[in-house]
Amino acid sequence: MTDLLVVEDDDQLRKALTLTLRSRGYVVHPAATGGEALARVAAVRLDVVVLDLGLPDMDGVTVIERIRESSGVPIVVLSARRDQSDKVTALDAGADDYLTKPFGVEELLARLRAAARRSGASVDAGVVHTPDFDVDLGRKQVLGRDGAAVHLTPTEWGVLEVLVRAGGLLVPGADLLREVWGPQYEGQTNYLRVYLAQLRAKLEPDPAHPRYLLTSPGLGYRFDPSGARA
Repeated sequence: MTDLLVVEDDDQLRKALTLTLRSRGYVVHPAATGGEALARVAAVRLDVVVLDLGLPDMDGVTVIERIRESSGVPIVVLSARRDQSDKVTALDAGADDYLTKPFGVEELLARLRAAARRSGASVDAGVVHTPDFDVDLGRKQVLGRDGAAVHLTPTEWGVLEVLVRAGGLLVPGADLLREVWGPQYEGQTNYLRVYLAQLRAKLEPDPAHPRYLLTSPGLGYRFDPSGARA
């Protein structure tokens, strides 16, 4: 489960966001003020902070700066401030993403998935071990059980890296296409079928019955380092 802190002083919007995100499987911790947000960050393990800049007790940029004094949790800003200088200020203060109001729910969910993957990546940004191979994120290579490097093309590595860095979270196909190939390729689902098949041929003991590179039909892909789903 992904834990979100939603900081929004508008009662109606905060309640709507809380209900919507909980219905999508998130654990949501709502907060109405900057002070309450900082207390939650100190007390609860969080995966993502969703933050409005216009808070009643302190400016949202101050909240970002205070969070960054003690935490690297991803921060997604939701704000009615559209001026470029406001975005630059928030990002320079330590925000990871900036979404202007009004926004679409699906776009927000996509931004949260990307932020959650970045949060999961911090768990192990070195070597990810599986029973059949190791993924060395620092050196950008895969080593078999015999210690020999498994040759991957740059695109194959790109797909694998995104899935591994997701920390076990499901990565929707559109997100995977956007991160590896770019936003103009979001509809090219055939690319994913081809490259997942190639990766499975190189990494899976039985490519026809994958244990590590898993597909959730109609939803996306996931990397399971345990290989438990044989």
